[in-house]
Amino acid sequence: MIYLRGNPLLKEPLKIEHVKHRLLGHWGASPALSFTWVHLNRLIKRDDLDVIFMAGPGHGAPGVLGPTYLENTYSEVYPDKSQDTEGMRKFFKQFSFPGQIGSHVIAGNPRIDSRRR
Repeated sequence: MIYLRGNPLLKEPLKIEHVKHRLLGHWGASPALSFTWVHLNRLIKRDDLDVIFMAGPGHGAPGVLGPTYLENTYSEVYPDKSQDTEGMRKFFKQFSFPGQIGSHVIAGNPRIDSRRR
C-alpha cells in the first residue's frame, strides 16, 4: 500500500513501473498500529469485548487501513476496493494520492469520501 501502485500480489517480477514515484508513510508508526490492531482484534473476539480502537491523527494510516482491508471491513464501506487483485490494486494505487485515500488517520470528510466510492 505504501510503495506499490501495480502488481499487488507480486504475480510477476517486480518492475520499476509497479513502484510509486514518491514513497510516503511513517515506517515506525504503521507496523506498531497494525500489530496493535491485529492483537486487539484477537482479544476482542476471544473475550467478546466492546472496544474502540482510536488512532491518530497522523501519518499512520497504512497501519490502520491495511488491517481493515485484510479483514474486509474497508471493502464493505468502499466496495470498489474489493477483496480481489483489482480491488487491491485500486486500494494501493489510490493511497496517498490527492483526493483519494489520505496518508493521515483522520475523521472522514463526507464530500471527499463520497468521491472514493
